Amino acid sequence: MEQLLSLLKTIPEYAAMVSSLQGGESVAVTGIGQINRSHMIAGLCRSINRPMVVLCQDDLAARRLQEELKGFLLDTAPILPGRDLTLYDAAVVSRSWEQKRLRQLYDLAVGKTGLQIMTWESLSLRTMPKAALLAAAFSLEVGREYAVEDLISRLTAAGYNRCGMVEGPGQFAVRGGILDIFSPAEDQPVRAEFFGDELDTMGFFDPATQRRSENITSVTVLPVAETQPGLHPGGVEGLCKDITSLISRQKRRKNINEPLIATLEKDLNKYESGLHNPASDRYMALIYPEMATAADYIPDGAVVAVCDHGNLQRAARSRCDEMGMQLDSMLGAGLVAGELCDYVCQWEDFCKSLRKKNVVYFDAFGGTSYPEDCPPKQLYPLTAKQLPGYGGNLDTAVSDLSHYQKMEFGSLVLCGTRRRAELLQQLLHEKGLSAFQCIPLTTLPKPGQILLTEGTLPFGMEYPLSKIAVLTEGQLIARSEPKRKPAKKTGSTNRQKLNSFTDLTPGDLVVHENYGIGRFVAMEQIKVDGAVKDYIKIAYQGSDTLFVPATQLDLVSKYIGGGGEDSNVKLNKIGSDAWQKTKAKARKAAKDMAGELIQLYAARKRQSGYAFSADAPWQKEFEDNFPYPETDDQLRCIADIKHDMESPIPMDRLLCGDVGFGKTEVALRAVMKAVMDGKQVAILVPTTVLAQQHYQTAVARFRGFPVTIDVLSRFRTPKMQQQTLQKLRAGSVDLIIGTHKLLQKTVQFKDLGLLIVDEEQRFGVSHKERLKELSKGVDVLTLSATPIPRTLNMALSGIRDMSTIEQPPADRYPVQTFVMEYSEPIVDDAIRREIERGGQVYYLHNRTETIDQCAAAIKRRIPGISVGVAHGQMGEDALGDVMQSMAEGEIQVLVCTTIIETGLDIPNANTLIIENADRFGLSQLHQLRGRVGRSTRHAYAYFTYRPEKNLTEVAEKRLSAIRDFAEFGSGFKIAMRDLEIRGAGNLLGAEQSGHMSSVGYDMYLKLLDEAVLEEKGEAPKAPECTADLNVTANVDKDYVSRGEERMDLYRRMAATISQEVMTVSWMYQRDEVEITVEPKQEDRPDIDQFSITCTPLEKAETSLRLIRSQGYERVMIFCNTKHMCQRLCDEFQRAGLDCDCIHGDIRQSQREKTMQRYRDGKLAVLIATDVASRGIDVDDVDCVINYDVPEENEYYVHRIGRTGRAKKKGVAWSIVSNFPEKARLDDICKYCNFTIQPMVMDKDGNLSPEEVKAPVTPKRRFR
Repeated sequence: MEQLLSLLKTIPEYAAMVSSLQGGESVAVTGIGQINRSHMIAGLCRSINRPMVVLCQDDLAARRLQEELKGFLLDTAPILPGRDLTLYDAAVVSRSWEQKRLRQLYDLAVGKTGLQIMTWESLSLRTMPKAALLAAAFSLEVGREYAVEDLISRLTAAGYNRCGMVEGPGQFAVRGGILDIFSPAEDQPVRAEFFGDELDTMGFFDPATQRRSENITSVTVLPVAETQPGLHPGGVEGLCKDITSLISRQKRRKNINEPLIATLEKDLNKYESGLHNPASDRYMALIYPEMATAADYIPDGAVVAVCDHGNLQRAARSRCDEMGMQLDSMLGAGLVAGELCDYVCQWEDFCKSLRKKNVVYFDAFGGTSYPEDCPPKQLYPLTAKQLPGYGGNLDTAVSDLSHYQKMEFGSLVLCGTRRRAELLQQLLHEKGLSAFQCIPLTTLPKPGQILLTEGTLPFGMEYPLSKIAVLTEGQLIARSEPKRKPAKKTGSTNRQKLNSFTDLTPGDLVVHENYGIGRFVAMEQIKVDGAVKDYIKIAYQGSDTLFVPATQLDLVSKYIGGGGEDSNVKLNKIGSDAWQKTKAKARKAAKDMAGELIQLYAARKRQSGYAFSADAPWQKEFEDNFPYPETDDQLRCIADIKHDMESPIPMDRLLCGDVGFGKTEVALRAVMKAVMDGKQVAILVPTTVLAQQHYQTAVARFRGFPVTIDVLSRFRTPKMQQQTLQKLRAGSVDLIIGTHKLLQKTVQFKDLGLLIVDEEQRFGVSHKERLKELSKGVDVLTLSATPIPRTLNMALSGIRDMSTIEQPPADRYPVQTFVMEYSEPIVDDAIRREIERGGQVYYLHNRTETIDQCAAAIKRRIPGISVGVAHGQMGEDALGDVMQSMAEGEIQVLVCTTIIETGLDIPNANTLIIENADRFGLSQLHQLRGRVGRSTRHAYAYFTYRPEKNLTEVAEKRLSAIRDFAEFGSGFKIAMRDLEIRGAGNLLGAEQSGHMSSVGYDMYLKLLDEAVLEEKGEAPKAPECTADLNVTANVDKDYVSRGEERMDLYRRMAATISQEVMTVSWMYQRDEVEITVEPKQEDRPDIDQFSITCTPLEKAETSLRLIRSQGYERVMIFCNTKHMCQRLCDEFQRAGLDCDCIHGDIRQSQREKTMQRYRDGKLAVLIATDVASRGIDVDDVDCVINYDVPEENEYYVHRIGRTGRAKKKGVAWSIVSNFPEKARLDDICKYCNFTIQPMVMDKDGNLSPEEVKAPVTPKRRFR
C-alpha cells in the first residue's frame, strides 16, 4: 500500500499542508470524503516523523477510521476506550476496558505510540493525572536490586490485590523469593525470581497451569484502576480526613441529605478498615485535585487531527447533557456529592489546550467556523471524491472502468485476493478492456491503464486533478492478519476436564473410594510419630472423622449427584457395610449399562457413513473470505470436524463453545465441505427468529458461491413451504435451515449428508427420537454454549466426541454483571444510559399475563422512548415485525420473555435487565447474558430479585456462579456447575439415575470404565500399592499458605505417576524436574569414544594439549564438582584459551548469558558441572571431555550426548587419573554396552592406541 500513499505526492495541496505542519502552523482541509481523509492521515503518519492523535466524534467513527487506516498502513492503530464511572456499589466490576485505557495512556505518555485514535467520550472523561500515572507505574529489570517488602507496598498502593495464586489482572502473590504479578500493561502474568534482593530471572507464565512460558528482561507495572485512594496527596488517611470534613459540611446544611450522608459514612468506614471500595470514582475530585483528561497525555510535539469538528462540538454538548442527567439521578439517590461532580471537560477547555499543538482540521464542507483559541493559519480546499464499492458485482466494476478509461484516468482496482483479480481480468478481457495484474503493487497506473492488485478498502477514491481512480469491492474479505495454524494444545481427556472444574471448598460433599460420601472440612497439618504431613479432614455420619493423607488425594472426588440438591444426600458411617453394598449395587448397574454402551459403540462403528473428500479449492477460498482472524480453538475444532467428516464412520460430535465465540462459522465450514461433495445439509434450530437470523448469515457468507439456501419456518407462507419441500426432494436446495418443521415426516431429502443441531438443549425427547431416525448414517454436529447435563455427561464419559472453543475472539470483553435487589432508580438509569449512547435494551419480564403492563410502566417512567413487546404467544406476523424492528434499531427497549434466549444476534443491544433472576436455571441465565456484549462496546447485565426476598439455596448458588464466571469462556464452566447443582441426570435410562445419586457422578464413571473394560475382555486396572514413609515431606505452609492450593498441588502430583516416567511438575518450583527410568543403552556409532590415562597433576595439561593438538574448535568439558570446574576455567583462561564455566553457584541469568555466548560461537570451550548435561542443544560441538569420570552411568550418557548432533561424527574423551575412575569407566562400558578405546598421547600431542594388558584384580575395589 506504499504506492497508494505515494499517490498523495501528486496533489499540490497535500504537499503544501505537510510543509505548513512541519513549519509549526495549524491547517484546515476541506472538500474531502471520509476515505480521502483516512488516506491523508495515513500519508501524514508516514511523512512527518512525529506522534499523531486523531479525534473522532464517537466509537462508530473511530472504528471506521481504524479499519480504513489499516487498509493503508497494514497496521492497527489503537482506539482509546471510554469507560463508565462506577458510582454505585456493585457485586462485580469488570476493569478490562479501564485497564486497556490505562495501558494506552501510559504508552502515549512515554512516547511509545506513533498514531492514537480517540473519541470525544474517551478524551473528555476525567482520569488520573499524567504525573500521578508516571509516579504510580514502575518497571522491574533483571539484574537490579529491589526490596520485596517495598514492592508489596507499591503494588498495594496501586490497587493490586494480594492472593494465593495469580489468575487475573490486578493480582499479585508472594512465595519465598518468587513474586507473581499480573500487570494491566501485559497480556500475561509475570513471575519474578529473586536471589536475595537481586532480581535473578523473570518470565511470563500461563495462569491456567502456572507454568513459565517465556523469559523476559523487564516489565512495566501499571495501576489497576484509574481511581486509586492510595494516590491521594495525603494517602488513604488524607482521603478519610477529606470525607470526614465533607460529612461535617453536609450535616451543617439547611436541607440535610440523609441518603448521601449514609453513603459517605459507609465509604469512610471501608477506607478506615482497609477494605476495597469499588465505587471510589465518587471521590475522584478529592483523590486528584487537579482536573486531568486524556488531552493532557498528548505529547507537546504531536499533530492533532480533528475530524468533522462541527460534529465533535455537538458530541461534546451531548456528552455534557448526558453526564448531567446521569449525575442528577445519582444526586437524587444520595450516591454522589454535588461538589465532587466534575467528571468531564468542556469543549472550550479542550480547545485552549490545543494552543501549543499543531492541529489539522478535516471537514467535508468549507465555510465552518473554527475555534477561536486555535484557528487554522492555512486553508486548503481539495477536489477529491469517495466512490462506493462495487460489492462483488463485476458488471458494475466493468462499467466504471470503461468510463475511466475513456476519460484517460489511471485505474487501480483492489480485488481482495489474487483469485478475484484473475476473475476480473478475465471478465474485462471478454468485454474488450485490457487490464494487468500487479501483485504486489509496485507502480501506479498510467493514464488510460487498468491495474489489478490485492488488498481492500471500504470505499474507492477519485482524484480528478491527478486523474487517478481507485476502485474496491468494499467491505471485503482480505486481511492483513496471516492465517494461523492451530496451536498445539496439551491433550486432556474429558474426565480430566471434569476434574479441572471440581475444586473443593469446605462444606462440599466428597466421595472416598473406600469409605463413601462425607463432607469436606479442611486441610490440616498433623504431626504423627515425629513426621509432619498434610491431611484432608472429612466428616462422616455422627461424629466420625476421616483424615486422608494428601498423597492419596486421587481416592477423593467431589460429589455430583443425579438429582440435584445436596440436602437430600445421606452421609455414610465409617465401619458400616452400607457403602460397600451401595457400591456393589452401582457396580452391577454399571455392568448392565456397559453392555448397552458396547452395543452403542459397536452400532456406531458398524454404520456405514459417507467419507467426504479432502478440501477443494473453493473450500479454501470460502475460508479465506472469513473477515476475522480465527482463534486457535476455532482452527482446532474445524480440523477435528473435517477429520470426522473424511472418515467413513458417521460423525457424532458436540461442539461446545461460549456464546459469540464463532460456533456458527465452524459449522458453515462443515456445510461448505458437504455441499462441495454434492450432499445436502440441514441446520435445525429451536426458534423461528434464530432460523431467520441463520438464514441471513448463511446467505451473506455464501455470496459468490454456487450454494442454494432456503429456510423452513412459520415466517414462510404454506405455499412457500410447499415449494421449498419440493426443491428439497428434487435436490435443488443445498442448505436448508429450519425449526421443528424440519422434523415432520413430510420433509424428505434427496441426499442428506450433514445434520447440524443448534442450541441442542432446547429440543425435547420426542424431537431427539425423530432426529435419530433422520440421522442414520449421516454426520451429526451438535452446537451448544451450555449443553444439558445429559449431553455433557455423554461427552465426558466418551460416548460422544466433544470439541470446545474456550478462546474469546479479538476485542471481546466480559459483560459487566450486577447481581442485586430490584431498584427502579438504578434500572431506569441503566436504560437511559444505554439509549443515550444509541444502544438498545432487553428487559426480561417472564410473565405474559403482565408483560404489557410492565412495558407501559417503563414508558411512563422514561418518556420519549420506543418500547416493544415480544413473547411466544404472539402471532407469527406480529412477532416477526417486532423482531425486525428491534434488529433495525426502531425499538429502543424490548420487554420480552425468554424467547430471546437462543441465538438472537443484535450487536447494538448491550444492556440486559432480568426480573426475578433467581427463578431461572444457570445455563438459561448464561444464554440470556450472551444476548449482550456481541460487539466491541461495553455491555451490562443486571440480574435482579425482589427486595427482601429469601433466596433458596439453589437460587443463591446459581446467582453466585453466574457472578463468579463473569468472564468470557465460561460456558463450559457454567455447564459443569449446572451439572453439580442440577445433577447428572441419566445417560441411557431412568433406572441409572438412582445409582448415580447413591455413589456420585465421578465414582459412577469410574465403575462404568471398569465394567466396559471387563465387557471387552480386557484386564481391569491392578490395585495400587502405597507405602506411607515416616518422613516429613509436604508443601510448606509458609510457601503455599492456602490449603486449597496445597491440595491442588498434591492432586496434580498424585496424577503424574506412571510406570515408565514420573514427571514432578510443581507449578511453583524454579526448574522443572524430570526423572526418567531409561532402558539399557545401545552403542553410539555416531560418537567415537576414547580414554586417556595420566597422573592427577597432569590432567589439566593433558586436556589442554588434547584440544590444541587435535584442532577442536568447539569443546565441552565436564567436571564433577563446582570447585574443580571454576579452578580449571581459571587455569585455561591463564593459558590463553577462550573459555567460561557454568555451575550451581552461578546465578541463572549469568548461566543463560554464558550459554548464549557459547551458542553464538564467542566461546571455544565451555566447562560445566552436570547442570549442563541435559536439555542443552548446541549442534556443532566437536568434542566432549570428561575431566572427571562421572559418578553415575546415566550422567555419562547425557554428557556425551552433547556431541554428534549435526549429522557429523562426535568425539568423547575421558581423562582417567586413578584406579577408581578406571573402574567406573569399566562399569559404564558394561552397563551401556559402549566401546571406549584407551589411547596414549606423547609430548607432541600425537595419539596412538594403548596396548591392552591382562587385568590385575585388586584386593579392594572402590565404587
